[in-house]
Amino acid sequence: MATLDPEQLVGRQVGQYTLERIIGQGGFAWVFAAKGPTEGLSALKVLKPRYAGDRQFESRFRNESRVASELTHRNIVRILDVGHVDDITYFAMDLYPDSLRSRIDRDGPLPEADLVRIAMDVAAALSFAHSKGVVHRDIKVDNILFEKDGTAVVTDFGIMRAVSGYVSDTGVNMTIGTPSYMSPEQAQGRQLDGRSDLYAMGLTLYKAATGELPFKSTDWFELARMHVEDTPTPPRSLRPNLSRRFELVILKCLAKHPDDRYDSADALLAELKGLDDQRRKTETFGHVDPRLQEAAEAAARAGAKKGTLGIWLVVIAGVVVVVGALIVILARR
Repeated sequence: MATLDPEQLVGRQVGQYTLERIIGQGGFAWVFAAKGPTEGLSALKVLKPRYAGDRQFESRFRNESRVASELTHRNIVRILDVGHVDDITYFAMDLYPDSLRSRIDRDGPLPEADLVRIAMDVAAALSFAHSKGVVHRDIKVDNILFEKDGTAVVTDFGIMRAVSGYVSDTGVNMTIGTPSYMSPEQAQGRQLDGRSDLYAMGLTLYKAATGELPFKSTDWFELARMHVEDTPTPPRSLRPNLSRRFELVILKCLAKHPDDRYDSADALLAELKGLDDQRRKTETFGHVDPRLQEAAEAAARAGAKKGTLGIWLVVIAGVVVVVGALIVILARR
């Protein structure tokens, strides 16, 4: 199986699943759309032969996949099955119609309102995982998927922890994580906690907000140095219509030292909720209940036929509109 091409697996039966087509791949696995025991298609992540043939790596991959399958949360991809059949190690998960990378590639930088909602979903997923002692280690645009209703879900929990444990046990020289999304402490090989995921989330939001990453190099060591030493260009210099508050959220996530970031995913989520509430209030400023607007306009029309009285009714109509707007704004505080 060492020289196997993924296209050769199409049509093959793997446990309860039939591989229908390849839909993507990462450093360690191929991803197939597969027909399983339930209605519709599932996504099957199949470990590449060079890793499936390493018993220690394969065992860690399966164990960490099982740990990830216990992370039951609306913003975390649901793992349906983990197994090893013949020469194939795999896990099956729900198939999602879109990813953050695909959206950026297709539509360019996303509107800030969408980014805040996505960030809230991801922060909620990280908060839950961190509370269970699981650090993702590879948050990036590729690993954020979307439900049909737009809800963001995080995938690939556990894979980088499997790689990290394997490297620690064997001393094999292997990159742990995606260099463009590594935290400074990850680039330096230091011990990680949940705040490393928050740094990667800052990079993810930067990319989704501007279309670019703050640090770019084809040389891994130079890229690692940038994460450790260089100051990112403020995102508003690339996209001026971003709010200052959202820019500050991104830059705080990108602080070089973990102590200077949000101290937890919960703290980041609280900040994002405050930003979302502020945006909603700003958007609804001056908005009037349509019923109040119609009543005011009707009064104005009726009064227009009655001379001076009409003038006063127009004034009263205006007062009704203003008071109505204030009531709406106060009700949302």
